[in-house]
Amino acid sequence: MQKALCITLVTLVGFTFEFGLSSCSRSVESLSYAAITAPSAAPVYIAQNQGLFKANGLNVEVKEYPTGVATTEALLRGEVEVAWSAELPFITRAFAKEEISIIAVSTRFSDQYLFALKDHGIENISDLTGKRIGVPLKTIAEFYLGRLLELNSMNIKDVSLVNVLPPESVDTLTGGSLDGVVTWEPYAGNIKKQIADKVVVWSVQSSQPGYGVIIARNDWVSEHPKTVIRFLESLAQAESFIDNNSETAKRIVQERINYNDASMNTFWSENQFPLSLDQSLITAMEDEARWMISSNLTTEKQVPNFNDYIYEDGLKAVKPDAVNFIR
Repeated sequence: MQKALCITLVTLVGFTFEFGLSSCSRSVESLSYAAITAPSAAPVYIAQNQGLFKANGLNVEVKEYPTGVATTEALLRGEVEVAWSAELPFITRAFAKEEISIIAVSTRFSDQYLFALKDHGIENISDLTGKRIGVPLKTIAEFYLGRLLELNSMNIKDVSLVNVLPPESVDTLTGGSLDGVVTWEPYAGNIKKQIADKVVVWSVQSSQPGYGVIIARNDWVSEHPKTVIRFLESLAQAESFIDNNSETAKRIVQERINYNDASMNTFWSENQFPLSLDQSLITAMEDEARWMISSNLTTEKQVPNFNDYIYEDGLKAVKPDAVNFIR
């Protein structure tokens, strides 16, 4: 009966799994995964929906949080075994010398925008001087805002930052209590729908993609190397499903997170889901770490050696061509 069930699962999802039917005799291992409630969790949502975790001997519970800062905190508190985060919250933890590692990049995104109110005297980026800007502090959005200002001969110290989580951004801006906010879908779409004629909008990423990294505590990884492989194998199969069934995958994710069509279409076009570990991630993190030092956002004076914060064995076992960085 157990083997018959496993064969049915494999048939339903339409994949040939490398571990074969002998895997059906393995015990199922449970783990918790911290995600933000957004399509950035698409590979995990797809793996759940299509039975890929179960077929790989895993029972994965997804716990949802508002930001990558919150998912990282949940990981360190032991609420979850694995977490999604953008790279900046991870860098903060590397500065603090936490015993955590990146096991893969699962998402690349270009979806963050600055909205500012015209009737607050803002037409150009230079008009932001002295203004109060809402942004989820200590997230990658803060770095992007700082970089946007620097590219326009300004500095993050030229504005007053207020900690505003993405779900709060629409009401905060439309209520006029702040001059601008940095946010993403679906909140960006809601702002456009409600007050499009009253705001100016800039992409804060300046053509630099963000990285959604999958992280875990080093002690857990060292005790569960085969679990890491099973988890990443499931995500690699989910990546293949997304590549080959984009519209179906988008619909599955949309139903899971309840985005409207416009927000979902925008987000889907601004995110990619290739599993990887490559030098571009290291380069981006080093750049962001230097910015944090120069902006006095850390007391550390040296950029961490991020190679020491990469666990590559899991992804090498699943998708070796996707591992490409300089040791």
